[in-house]
Amino acid sequence: MEIVKTMDELRAARKKLNTPVGLVPTMGFLHAGHLSLVKRARQECDSVVVSIYVNPTQFGPNEDFSAYPRNLEQDLNLLREAGADLVWVPTEVVMYPEGYQTFVTVDEVTRVLEGAMRPTHFRGVTTIVAKLFNAVQPDKAYFGQKDAQQVAVLQQMVWDLNFNLDMIICPIVREKDGLALSSRNTYLDTDQRKAALVLSCSLRKARKLFADGERDCRKIREEMDAVFSQEPLAKVQYISLAAPRTLQELDQIDNRALVSMAIYVGKTRLIDNTVLGNEDTTLD
Repeated sequence: MEIVKTMDELRAARKKLNTPVGLVPTMGFLHAGHLSLVKRARQECDSVVVSIYVNPTQFGPNEDFSAYPRNLEQDLNLLREAGADLVWVPTEVVMYPEGYQTFVTVDEVTRVLEGAMRPTHFRGVTTIVAKLFNAVQPDKAYFGQKDAQQVAVLQQMVWDLNFNLDMIICPIVREKDGLALSSRNTYLDTDQRKAALVLSCSLRKARKLFADGERDCRKIREEMDAVFSQEPLAKVQYISLAAPRTLQELDQIDNRALVSMAIYVGKTRLIDNTVLGNEDTTLD
């Protein structure tokens, strides 16, 4: 496994890789969810590139950029075991040199949900991912369904800007008790960790209602909110039932709906989602 930092080193290493090349963009502090993307890329591609970069432009002024967990040595050991061929660990000077002034903005799909709560977030995400795509020139790029709005935003960007790659969206990886894996789970103390299970409980409620024939989104939201109300440590930011691609809120589910939510448990903000009407999306 080769580790590079500069753009010149990356380009030189990229030329030596066999194709197709799969890219897994990460912010490090890797867990089984990230590694599932690497393993999927390993199965489908001749070469696997992983980027590790905590991107400052996707964090708001009062968010956790400086406190975001980092452990590069551990990440590199995990990536060796998972079979990565090339790891790019750029510095901020490489990604945002002095005088940098270009950003990529996706419009309508970023205005709702996470975009409404974190107004500058997606401009940072689309900019850094566009830079990663341009630098690595992958044939396939791998992302997790846990960041469902991010997936929709990046799919729009890839389509709009004619990136010559396939986006591969992989299932959410969960703990045995249902909690979706996240680097931010490390912020939770014992009681908060237990309280965070309300996320997957509410999603199971939505899936049961849908399986029983409920199609009224207002009723599903109300039932999910009732689940959250039973957990005093959880504070709901939003509960959404929306069209999976456009993220426009639905009144009735005719085919499929993305159910997503954001909550605070203590000071930790957590997100989760599922897709109703999609047999491949399950909660254990």
